[in-house]
Amino acid sequence: MSLESLRYRRGSLRVLNQLLLPQRSCYEQIGGVRQGWAAIRAMQVRGAPAIAIVGCLSLAVELHGGAGMGQGKAGLETFIQDSLRYLLTARPTAVNMARAAEELGAFTSQEAQREEVTAESLRESVIQWAEAMLEKDLRDNRSIGEHGARHLLQASPQDKVTVLTHCNTGSLATAGYGTALGVIRSLHALGCLSHVYCTETRPYNQGARLTAYELVYEHIPATLIADSMVSVAMKEKGVSAVVVGADRVVANGDTANKVGTYQLAIAAKHHGIPFYVAAPSTSCDLSLAEGAEIVIEERPSQELTDINGVRIAAPGIGVWNPAFDVTPHELITGGIITELGVFRPEELQEALTRAAKGV
Repeated sequence: MSLESLRYRRGSLRVLNQLLLPQRSCYEQIGGVRQGWAAIRAMQVRGAPAIAIVGCLSLAVELHGGAGMGQGKAGLETFIQDSLRYLLTARPTAVNMARAAEELGAFTSQEAQREEVTAESLRESVIQWAEAMLEKDLRDNRSIGEHGARHLLQASPQDKVTVLTHCNTGSLATAGYGTALGVIRSLHALGCLSHVYCTETRPYNQGARLTAYELVYEHIPATLIADSMVSVAMKEKGVSAVVVGADRVVANGDTANKVGTYQLAIAAKHHGIPFYVAAPSTSCDLSLAEGAEIVIEERPSQELTDINGVRIAAPGIGVWNPAFDVTPHELITGGIITELGVFRPEELQEALTRAAKGV
């Protein structure tokens, strides 16, 4: 059984506080949008799919409690739209929350315009919309895992593969199963995974704290390495492929992901190792032409200078702490793995456009 990043039932949302892992496993109650925003901003919950799900479910919980119901249908619509705009400000780089807010906002406006819809039925429709995200994300993740595993095995001369991954892209970053880690899970389930190398992922150590935790929990053979060891690992450890997640993939295939991904792709290119990005279509943003247009979030300096509240850096040193970097599409040599299949970066836009049209 996979770990759960969140636990939801109608009117109740609890998120696993990932800041406390691996020492403590503690689920914290999210009573509404402001608490959801705070949990996302503080990175108690993280991962682009999970951010969107927690954001929308925090709104569902607040609506279930009666929020926004005092001023009729128009007042409720305003409350929902304002809440979605507020949630967008928590972490701007991951596109999933932006897409969910846009789609749920449009759905809300469309429903509110129907004469037969009451404030009560509008509230119920919005809650159901948010709840449906959970099931869809899990289905999409399993499809990503299956497509990715099959593609890696077809491209490999060996029956078993060794995979290197970065940051955390598993059950803790999604509704369950995971994206890049979902591919690894699928390979393991097929008996075709030899070993996993996961990076510590400084400065927030999501690899050491979260990915390593998931791999140990599920008895998947794995080794933790420092971020600075990736090149020598590729040279000496028989790495078959690199598989990472994504916070935003734009029209030309450029991909924003946890900082350190770009240098990983460069090293993979040098060593002739296929480099894959695994992400649901909800992480793809065709409104942006290239990666230079992506807004990159910058995190507080203390995340780099301190560990567990203890200062490790020299006082007075300047700090630059971008949370993400952008990997150019030409370095994504294996492909972009989505729930729709695996595509070369130059194929992605057409594939997503056709899917959106139902072709």
